Amino acid sequence: MQLDLLRADCGNCHGLCCVALTFAKSADFAIDKEAGEPCPNLQDDFRCGIHAKLRPEGFPGCTVYDCFGAGQKVSRLAGPSWREQPGQKMFEALPIMRQLHELLWYLTEALELKETRSIHAELQKTRHQVEELTLQDLATVDLAAERQQVNELLLQTSKLVRGKQPKKKDRRGADLFGAKLRGADLRAANLRGAYLIAADLREADLRQADLIGADLRDADLRGADLTGALFLTQSQVNAARGDSKTKLPDAVLRPTHWG
Repeated sequence: MQLDLLRADCGNCHGLCCVALTFAKSADFAIDKEAGEPCPNLQDDFRCGIHAKLRPEGFPGCTVYDCFGAGQKVSRLAGPSWREQPGQKMFEALPIMRQLHELLWYLTEALELKETRSIHAELQKTRHQVEELTLQDLATVDLAAERQQVNELLLQTSKLVRGKQPKKKDRRGADLFGAKLRGADLRAANLRGAYLIAADLREADLRQADLIGADLRDADLRGADLTGALFLTQSQVNAARGDSKTKLPDAVLRPTHWG
């Protein structure tokens, strides 16, 4: 499985995220919307009527969301859209499928790293198991158990790639809200689950840093180097700020709103 297969393909989705998810009127969404209620911007062809201007129209939350390809997978398995059949099962399946596809993203990334050759067999076996789960009754999936099993492999991956690092670079779960880290040397740092909301990371060196679960909302990544950063997702990058000088891993696309 290639990472490209785990990217959102809105052209082959029934607009599920625009219906299944709840919107709360805030800085992220201009309106309140209940789960199961179609967004008023959703068109008959399941496309967003304001896709090109979501941020100025008050919907930046939509530009941050990424389903990891779960939307088109659920749509394909369901067949007819929610307009042609009761959609509750599809709506309930989306968040579960999304979490499984997120795990597949991490496992696929780990398999593409030369440093993980010693655990390739286990990574491949686990990825196959998760793929099989996406084709079963999602209501029976124990997500907590699956995450725990996958996380053990991802921790091994992180150690293999990052090697032995000084204790100062272990910032797992650290509260770095608004931290002044401009130009900081964070190479191969453990930033798993770190709170980097609105942190100043301009020109910071984040090469091979483990960023799984890190909160990068409004983090300033202008000029930062994230080459080879581990487990960085499109959602995290979309939520941050960057520019043409920001260096990203090959698997992550530069957000259009970065300019």
